[in-house]
Amino acid sequence: ETGALLWTKRADLHRLARITGAPTLTDDGRLYVPVASLEEVAGPIPDYECCTFRGSVVAYDATTGEQLWKSYTIEGLKPTKKTSLGTQLWGPAGAGVWSAPTIDLRRLALYVATGDAYTAPAADESDAVMAFDLDTGKRLWVKQLLENDAWLTNCEPDKPNRSETCPEKSGPDYDFGQSPILRALPNGRSILAIGQKSGVAWGLDPDKQGAVVWQHRVGKGSFLGGMEWGSAADERLAYFANADGPLGPADAGGLAALGLATGERVWFTRPPPLKCGERDCVQAQSAAITAIPGVVFSGTTNGIMRAYSTEDGRVIWEYNTAQEYTTVNGVPAKGGAINGPGPTVVGGTVFVTSGYGGLGGSGPGNVLLAFGVD
Repeated sequence: ETGALLWTKRADLHRLARITGAPTLTDDGRLYVPVASLEEVAGPIPDYECCTFRGSVVAYDATTGEQLWKSYTIEGLKPTKKTSLGTQLWGPAGAGVWSAPTIDLRRLALYVATGDAYTAPAADESDAVMAFDLDTGKRLWVKQLLENDAWLTNCEPDKPNRSETCPEKSGPDYDFGQSPILRALPNGRSILAIGQKSGVAWGLDPDKQGAVVWQHRVGKGSFLGGMEWGSAADERLAYFANADGPLGPADAGGLAALGLATGERVWFTRPPPLKCGERDCVQAQSAAITAIPGVVFSGTTNGIMRAYSTEDGRVIWEYNTAQEYTTVNGVPAKGGAINGPGPTVVGGTVFVTSGYGGLGGSGPGNVLLAFGVD
Protein backbone atom coordinates (compact mmCIF):
# COMPACT_ATOMS: atom_id res chain seq x y z
CA GLU A 1 0.00 0.00 0.00
CA THR A 2 2.82 2.43 0.79
CA GLY A 3 5.94 0.96 -0.81
CA ALA A 4 7.70 0.91 2.56
CA LEU A 5 10.38 -1.80 2.81
CA LEU A 6 9.12 -4.66 4.98
CA TRP A 7 12.16 -6.91 4.81
CA THR A 8 15.13 -7.81 2.64
CA LYS A 9 17.22 -10.99 2.62
CA ARG A 10 20.28 -12.16 0.70
CA ALA A 11 19.43 -15.55 -0.78
CA ASP A 12 23.08 -16.53 -1.31
CA LEU A 13 26.37 -15.10 -0.05
CA HIS A 14 28.43 -16.14 -3.09
CA ARG A 15 29.71 -12.93 -4.71
CA LEU A 16 28.67 -14.11 -8.19
CA ALA A 17 25.21 -15.39 -7.22
CA ARG A 18 22.26 -13.88 -9.10
CA ILE A 19 18.48 -14.17 -9.00
CA THR A 20 17.23 -14.33 -12.59
CA GLY A 21 14.08 -16.44 -12.19
CA ALA A 22 10.93 -14.95 -10.71
CA PRO A 23 10.26 -16.02 -7.11
CA THR A 24 7.10 -18.10 -6.74
CA LEU A 25 4.53 -16.97 -4.15
CA THR A 26 1.95 -19.44 -2.81
CA ASP A 27 -1.47 -18.74 -1.30
CA ASP A 28 -0.25 -19.74 2.16
CA GLY A 29 2.33 -16.94 2.17
CA ARG A 30 5.50 -18.75 1.23
CA LEU A 31 8.00 -17.32 -1.24
CA TYR A 32 10.30 -19.73 -3.12
CA VAL A 33 13.38 -18.06 -4.62
CA PRO A 34 15.66 -19.65 -7.27
CA VAL A 35 19.39 -18.85 -7.27
CA ALA A 36 21.76 -18.93 -10.27
CA SER A 37 25.15 -17.30 -10.87
CA LEU A 38 27.63 -15.73 -13.27
CA GLU A 39 30.52 -17.90 -12.09
CA GLU A 40 30.75 -19.61 -15.46
CA VAL A 41 32.02 -16.27 -16.78
CA ALA A 42 34.66 -15.82 -14.06
CA GLY A 43 35.71 -19.48 -14.04
CA PRO A 44 38.40 -19.31 -16.77
CA ILE A 45 40.34 -16.47 -15.08
CA PRO A 46 43.69 -18.18 -14.29
CA ASP A 47 43.89 -17.08 -10.65
CA TYR A 48 40.18 -17.58 -9.91
CA GLU A 49 39.44 -20.51 -7.60
CA CYS A 50 36.97 -22.21 -9.90
CA CYS A 51 34.35 -23.12 -8.97
CA THR A 52 32.42 -22.83 -5.71
CA PHE A 53 28.85 -21.82 -6.61
CA ARG A 54 25.99 -24.30 -6.39
CA GLY A 55 22.43 -23.57 -7.45
CA SER A 56 19.73 -23.50 -4.79
CA VAL A 57 16.15 -22.74 -3.84
CA VAL A 58 15.37 -20.70 -0.73
CA ALA A 59 11.96 -20.68 1.00
CA TYR A 60 10.85 -17.61 2.98
CA ASP A 61 7.87 -16.53 5.02
CA ALA A 62 6.58 -13.83 2.70
CA THR A 63 5.27 -11.71 5.57
CA THR A 64 8.31 -11.68 7.85
CA GLY A 65 11.19 -12.69 5.58
CA GLU A 66 12.11 -15.58 7.87
CA GLN A 67 14.07 -18.23 5.97
CA LEU A 68 12.21 -21.52 6.23
CA TRP A 69 14.69 -23.68 4.35
CA LYS A 70 17.43 -23.61 1.72
CA SER A 71 18.31 -26.57 -0.50
CA TYR A 72 21.28 -26.79 -2.84
CA THR A 73 21.07 -28.54 -6.18
CA ILE A 74 24.55 -30.06 -5.66
CA GLU A 75 25.89 -31.55 -2.46
CA GLY A 76 29.47 -32.06 -1.32
CA LEU A 77 31.60 -29.15 -2.55
CA LYS A 78 35.29 -29.77 -1.81
CA PRO A 79 38.81 -28.81 -3.02
CA THR A 80 40.05 -30.93 -5.92
CA LYS A 81 43.48 -29.92 -7.32
CA LYS A 82 45.75 -26.94 -7.92
CA THR A 83 46.85 -25.41 -11.21
CA SER A 84 50.48 -24.76 -12.17
CA LEU A 85 49.96 -21.22 -10.82
CA GLY A 86 48.93 -22.66 -7.48
CA THR A 87 45.25 -21.77 -7.90
CA GLN A 88 43.04 -24.04 -5.81
CA LEU A 89 40.25 -25.65 -7.82
CA TRP A 90 36.94 -26.87 -6.35
CA GLY A 91 33.98 -29.01 -7.29
CA PRO A 92 31.39 -30.14 -8.03
CA ALA A 93 29.82 -26.80 -8.89
CA GLY A 94 27.14 -25.23 -11.08
CA ALA A 95 23.57 -26.39 -11.72
CA GLY A 96 22.09 -22.94 -11.16
CA VAL A 97 18.32 -22.50 -11.13
CA TRP A 98 17.59 -19.88 -13.79
CA SER A 99 13.80 -19.93 -13.71
CA ALA A 100 10.84 -19.83 -11.34
CA PRO A 101 10.09 -22.90 -9.21
CA THR A 102 6.94 -24.87 -10.08
CA ILE A 103 4.58 -25.71 -7.21
CA ASP A 104 2.69 -29.03 -6.99
CA LEU A 105 0.13 -28.83 -4.17
CA ARG A 106 -1.21 -32.31 -4.93
CA ARG A 107 2.15 -33.95 -4.24
CA LEU A 108 3.44 -31.23 -1.89
CA ALA A 109 6.45 -30.89 -4.15
CA LEU A 110 8.46 -28.13 -5.79
CA TYR A 111 10.10 -28.64 -9.19
CA VAL A 112 13.05 -26.78 -10.70
CA ALA A 113 15.21 -27.21 -13.77
CA THR A 114 18.96 -26.71 -13.55
CA GLY A 115 21.75 -25.32 -15.69
CA ASP A 116 25.05 -26.84 -16.74
CA ALA A 117 27.92 -27.83 -14.48
CA TYR A 118 30.96 -25.57 -14.06
CA THR A 119 33.36 -28.38 -13.17
CA ALA A 120 34.13 -31.84 -14.54
CA PRO A 121 32.98 -34.48 -14.10
CA ALA A 122 29.60 -32.79 -14.42
CA ALA A 123 27.41 -33.31 -11.38
CA ASP A 124 24.40 -35.58 -11.81
CA GLU A 125 22.20 -32.63 -10.86
CA SER A 126 23.27 -30.51 -13.84
CA ASP A 127 20.93 -30.16 -16.87
CA ALA A 128 18.24 -31.85 -14.82
CA VAL A 129 14.75 -31.54 -13.43
CA MET A 130 14.68 -31.84 -9.63
CA ALA A 131 11.89 -32.24 -7.07
CA PHE A 132 12.00 -31.00 -3.46
CA ASP A 133 9.58 -31.41 -0.58
CA LEU A 134 7.51 -28.22 -0.42
CA ASP A 135 7.55 -27.98 3.39
CA THR A 136 11.09 -29.06 4.26
CA GLY A 137 13.20 -28.66 1.12
CA LYS A 138 14.23 -32.32 1.24
CA ARG A 139 15.31 -33.61 -2.14
CA LEU A 140 12.76 -36.07 -3.57
CA TRP A 141 14.27 -37.00 -6.93
CA VAL A 142 16.59 -35.90 -9.74
CA LYS A 143 16.19 -36.63 -13.45
CA GLN A 144 19.26 -35.65 -15.45
CA LEU A 145 18.52 -35.18 -19.13
CA LEU A 146 22.03 -34.46 -20.41
CA GLU A 147 25.29 -35.84 -18.99
CA ASN A 148 28.81 -34.38 -19.17
CA ASP A 149 27.76 -30.77 -19.77
CA ALA A 150 30.58 -29.01 -17.89
CA TRP A 151 30.91 -25.56 -19.43
CA LEU A 152 32.63 -22.22 -18.80
CA THR A 153 32.93 -19.25 -21.15
CA ASN A 154 36.05 -19.06 -23.34
CA CYS A 155 36.89 -22.72 -22.75
CA GLU A 156 36.47 -24.00 -26.30
CA PRO A 157 38.96 -26.81 -27.12
CA ASP A 158 40.75 -24.70 -29.77
CA LYS A 159 40.90 -21.57 -27.60
CA PRO A 160 44.44 -20.09 -27.52
CA ASN A 161 45.95 -20.01 -24.02
CA ARG A 162 43.04 -22.06 -22.70
CA SER A 163 42.89 -21.68 -18.91
CA GLU A 164 43.83 -24.61 -16.65
CA THR A 165 40.62 -23.88 -14.75
CA CYS A 166 38.57 -24.99 -17.77
CA PRO A 167 36.91 -28.42 -17.75
CA GLU A 168 39.10 -30.93 -19.57
CA LYS A 169 36.26 -31.49 -22.05
CA SER A 170 33.72 -28.70 -22.52
CA GLY A 171 30.06 -29.54 -22.81
CA PRO A 172 27.64 -27.93 -25.28
CA ASP A 173 26.10 -25.52 -22.69
CA TYR A 174 22.61 -27.01 -23.00
CA ASP A 175 21.13 -25.61 -19.79
CA PHE A 176 17.53 -25.58 -18.76
CA GLY A 177 16.60 -21.91 -18.63
CA GLN A 178 12.88 -22.39 -18.11
CA SER A 179 10.42 -23.69 -15.54
CA PRO A 180 8.85 -27.16 -15.70
CA ILE A 181 5.15 -26.92 -16.66
CA LEU A 182 2.86 -29.10 -14.55
CA ARG A 183 -0.35 -30.19 -16.25
CA ALA A 184 -3.09 -32.76 -15.58
CA LEU A 185 -3.84 -35.31 -18.31
CA PRO A 186 -7.28 -36.71 -19.23
CA ASN A 187 -6.37 -40.10 -17.71
CA GLY A 188 -5.91 -38.55 -14.27
CA ARG A 189 -2.12 -38.61 -14.36
CA SER A 190 0.13 -35.56 -14.64
CA ILE A 191 2.95 -34.45 -16.93
CA LEU A 192 5.90 -32.10 -16.51
CA ALA A 193 6.66 -30.47 -19.86
CA ILE A 194 9.85 -28.51 -20.46
CA GLY A 195 12.10 -27.37 -23.30
CA GLN A 196 15.91 -27.45 -23.27
CA LYS A 197 18.60 -25.44 -25.03
CA SER A 198 19.50 -28.68 -26.82
CA GLY A 199 16.36 -28.14 -28.90
CA VAL A 200 14.62 -31.12 -27.30
CA ALA A 201 11.25 -30.85 -25.56
CA TRP A 202 10.56 -33.31 -22.74
CA GLY A 203 7.52 -34.80 -21.04
CA LEU A 204 8.28 -36.26 -17.60
CA ASP A 205 6.21 -38.27 -15.11
CA PRO A 206 6.21 -36.61 -11.65
CA ASP A 207 4.89 -39.83 -10.07
CA LYS A 208 7.81 -41.90 -11.38
CA GLN A 209 10.75 -39.71 -10.31
CA GLY A 210 10.75 -37.78 -13.56
CA ALA A 211 10.74 -40.78 -15.89
CA VAL A 212 10.69 -39.72 -19.55
CA VAL A 213 7.21 -40.10 -21.06
CA TRP A 214 8.15 -38.50 -24.37
CA GLN A 215 10.78 -36.37 -26.07
CA HIS A 216 10.59 -34.38 -29.29
CA ARG A 217 13.22 -32.37 -31.14
CA VAL A 218 11.92 -28.89 -31.94
CA GLY A 219 15.19 -27.09 -32.80
CA LYS A 220 18.77 -28.00 -33.61
CA GLY A 221 20.06 -26.67 -30.30
CA SER A 222 22.76 -24.13 -29.55
CA PHE A 223 24.30 -22.26 -26.62
CA LEU A 224 21.52 -19.67 -27.10
CA GLY A 225 18.72 -22.21 -27.65
CA GLY A 226 16.86 -24.48 -28.75
CA MET A 227 14.36 -23.53 -26.13
CA GLU A 228 15.64 -20.77 -23.91
CA TRP A 229 13.45 -18.94 -21.40
CA GLY A 230 9.94 -20.32 -21.18
CA SER A 231 7.35 -22.58 -22.78
CA ALA A 232 3.58 -22.75 -22.26
CA ALA A 233 0.72 -25.26 -22.22
CA ASP A 234 -3.05 -25.51 -22.12
CA GLU A 235 -5.23 -28.55 -21.41
CA ARG A 236 -4.37 -30.21 -24.74
CA LEU A 237 -1.07 -28.92 -26.13
CA ALA A 238 2.37 -27.80 -25.02
CA TYR A 239 3.94 -24.90 -26.95
CA PHE A 240 7.68 -24.48 -27.50
CA ALA A 241 9.42 -21.50 -29.10
CA ASN A 242 12.74 -22.18 -30.80
CA ALA A 243 15.70 -19.78 -30.68
CA ASP A 244 18.79 -21.12 -32.52
CA GLY A 245 19.85 -17.58 -33.43
CA PRO A 246 23.57 -18.45 -33.78
CA LEU A 247 22.68 -20.88 -36.59
CA GLY A 248 21.48 -18.09 -38.89
CA PRO A 249 18.15 -16.92 -40.37
CA ALA A 250 17.20 -20.24 -41.96
CA ASP A 251 17.31 -22.17 -38.68
CA ALA A 252 16.35 -19.45 -36.21
CA GLY A 253 12.89 -19.21 -34.72
CA GLY A 254 9.76 -21.26 -34.95
CA LEU A 255 6.88 -22.19 -32.68
CA ALA A 256 5.81 -25.80 -32.16
CA ALA A 257 2.67 -27.32 -30.65
CA LEU A 258 2.99 -30.84 -29.24
CA GLY A 259 0.36 -33.15 -27.82
CA LEU A 260 0.64 -32.86 -24.05
CA ALA A 261 0.15 -36.58 -23.44
CA THR A 262 2.27 -37.97 -26.28
CA GLY A 263 4.70 -35.28 -27.47
CA GLU A 264 3.42 -35.77 -31.02
CA ARG A 265 3.80 -32.66 -33.17
CA VAL A 266 0.49 -31.04 -34.09
CA TRP A 267 1.94 -28.04 -35.95
CA PHE A 268 5.14 -26.04 -36.38
CA THR A 269 5.31 -22.47 -37.70
CA ARG A 270 8.45 -20.73 -38.88
CA PRO A 271 8.54 -16.91 -38.59
CA PRO A 272 7.55 -15.26 -41.89
CA PRO A 273 10.62 -14.28 -43.94
CA LEU A 274 11.79 -10.67 -43.88
CA LYS A 275 13.67 -8.45 -46.27
CA CYS A 276 17.08 -8.12 -44.66
CA GLY A 277 17.23 -4.44 -45.45
CA GLU A 278 14.26 -3.77 -43.20
CA ARG A 279 15.65 -5.15 -39.93
CA ASP A 280 17.78 -7.95 -38.51
CA CYS A 281 16.91 -11.13 -40.40
CA VAL A 282 17.62 -13.53 -37.49
CA GLN A 283 14.27 -14.09 -35.80
CA ALA A 284 15.28 -16.16 -32.78
CA GLN A 285 12.30 -16.84 -30.52
CA SER A 286 14.22 -17.17 -27.27
CA ALA A 287 11.90 -15.10 -25.05
CA ALA A 288 9.35 -16.86 -22.86
CA ILE A 289 5.98 -17.34 -24.53
CA THR A 290 2.49 -16.73 -23.14
CA ALA A 291 -0.66 -18.75 -23.87
CA ILE A 292 -4.26 -17.69 -23.39
CA PRO A 293 -7.32 -19.57 -24.74
CA GLY A 294 -6.89 -19.75 -28.51
CA VAL A 295 -3.69 -17.70 -28.77
CA VAL A 296 0.04 -18.05 -28.10
CA PHE A 297 2.21 -14.89 -27.99
CA SER A 298 5.89 -15.20 -28.96
CA GLY A 299 8.44 -12.42 -29.51
CA THR A 300 11.68 -12.39 -31.48
CA THR A 301 15.15 -10.99 -30.92
CA ASN A 302 14.58 -8.57 -33.80
CA GLY A 303 11.68 -7.04 -31.92
CA ILE A 304 8.57 -8.55 -33.52
CA MET A 305 5.73 -9.77 -31.31
CA ARG A 306 3.39 -12.26 -32.95
CA ALA A 307 0.17 -13.97 -31.91
CA TYR A 308 -0.41 -17.52 -33.17
CA SER A 309 -3.64 -19.49 -33.36
CA THR A 310 -3.51 -22.54 -31.08
CA GLU A 311 -5.55 -24.49 -33.64
CA ASP A 312 -3.17 -24.46 -36.59
CA GLY A 313 -0.24 -22.16 -35.75
CA ARG A 314 -1.14 -19.44 -38.23
CA VAL A 315 -0.01 -15.91 -37.38
CA ILE A 316 -3.10 -13.86 -36.57
CA TRP A 317 -1.38 -10.63 -35.45
CA GLU A 318 2.10 -9.12 -35.40
CA TYR A 319 3.72 -5.87 -34.36
CA ASN A 320 7.24 -4.54 -34.82
CA THR A 321 8.26 -3.16 -31.42
CA ALA A 322 11.73 -2.05 -32.60
CA GLN A 323 10.89 1.59 -33.27
CA GLU A 324 10.78 4.96 -31.50
CA TYR A 325 7.79 5.98 -29.39
CA THR A 326 6.11 9.01 -27.89
CA THR A 327 5.45 7.80 -24.34
CA VAL A 328 2.70 8.65 -21.87
CA ASN A 329 5.29 9.85 -19.33
CA GLY A 330 7.26 11.98 -21.78
CA VAL A 331 10.48 9.94 -21.67
CA PRO A 332 12.18 9.34 -25.05
CA ALA A 333 11.85 5.62 -25.74
CA LYS A 334 12.55 2.99 -28.34
CA GLY A 335 12.00 -0.71 -28.64
CA GLY A 336 14.50 -3.38 -29.57
CA ALA A 337 15.04 -7.07 -28.99
CA ILE A 338 12.40 -9.12 -27.18
CA ASN A 339 14.03 -11.65 -24.89
CA GLY A 340 13.82 -12.98 -21.34
CA PRO A 341 10.29 -12.67 -19.93
CA GLY A 342 7.21 -13.13 -22.07
CA PRO A 343 4.24 -10.80 -22.38
CA THR A 344 1.74 -10.39 -19.54
CA VAL A 345 -1.94 -10.71 -20.49
CA VAL A 346 -4.57 -9.42 -18.06
CA GLY A 347 -7.87 -7.53 -18.20
CA GLY A 348 -8.01 -7.57 -22.00
CA THR A 349 -4.56 -6.01 -22.38
CA VAL A 350 -1.26 -7.48 -23.59
CA PHE A 351 1.80 -5.88 -21.93
CA VAL A 352 5.14 -6.25 -23.74
CA THR A 353 8.62 -5.08 -22.76
CA SER A 354 10.95 -4.37 -25.68
CA GLY A 355 14.66 -3.55 -25.65
CA TYR A 356 16.64 -6.48 -24.26
CA GLY A 357 20.26 -5.48 -24.75
CA GLY A 358 22.22 -8.49 -23.55
CA LEU A 359 22.66 -10.81 -26.53
CA GLY A 360 22.45 -9.19 -29.93
CA GLY A 361 19.26 -8.96 -31.92
CA SER A 362 17.79 -5.50 -32.37
CA GLY A 363 19.59 -4.31 -29.28
CA PRO A 364 18.74 -2.27 -26.21
CA GLY A 365 15.65 -0.18 -25.64
CA ASN A 366 13.47 1.04 -22.80
CA VAL A 367 9.80 0.72 -23.63
CA LEU A 368 6.73 -0.92 -22.08
CA LEU A 369 3.90 -1.34 -24.59
CA ALA A 370 0.22 -2.06 -23.92
CA PHE A 371 -2.07 -3.52 -26.60
CA GLY A 372 -5.87 -3.70 -26.45
CA VAL A 373 -8.14 -6.29 -28.03
CA ASP A 374 -9.25 -4.03 -30.90
